[in-house]
Amino acid sequence: MSRIGKQVIPIPKGAKLKVEGDRFVAEGPKGRVTEPIFPECPVEIGDGEVRVSCVGTSGTVRAKHGLARALLANAVQGVTTGFQKNLEIVGVGYRGEVKDREAHFALGYSHPVIFPIPEGITVEIDKANKISVAGADRQQVGQVAAKIRSLRPPDPYKAKGIRYSDERIRRKVGKAGAR
Repeated sequence: MSRIGKQVIPIPKGAKLKVEGDRFVAEGPKGRVTEPIFPECPVEIGDGEVRVSCVGTSGTVRAKHGLARALLANAVQGVTTGFQKNLEIVGVGYRGEVKDREAHFALGYSHPVIFPIPEGITVEIDKANKISVAGADRQQVGQVAAKIRSLRPPDPYKAKGIRYSDERIRRKVGKAGAR
């Protein structure tokens, strides 16, 4: 059995959890997240905790056991505290702003880049060009942050572009020039 899968998930205050057929549904102050349940890994909710059990001993079943528990724990954490990714816009004249459900970026192209913000995700951009992507679904928050970063990935020569706030850019040396 998986060491991760054996751990119980405590149910925090304000979270409502239920199993609907082959889906696990978590609702809380930050939103609602549904996760599929593997048939090999039944889920029991009770006594203020969630348990994921395992039927079988093959390698794939044991791997799914740990994965199922991690996905359910992320759903519970997402609806209570939420997830957040931080990005930075670096470059002269590079900036962004949020209008309605769209993020508008000026990234050195001849046109403004418009990024539609999906439901369940909030994007905030402050005056210092710091972007904050937040939401209840961990996978969706990471995916939206990755898509925003891909609009203008950091350049290895001048480090201009959109990068994660904790990302280190490996700089390359430019031309040697005439000697």
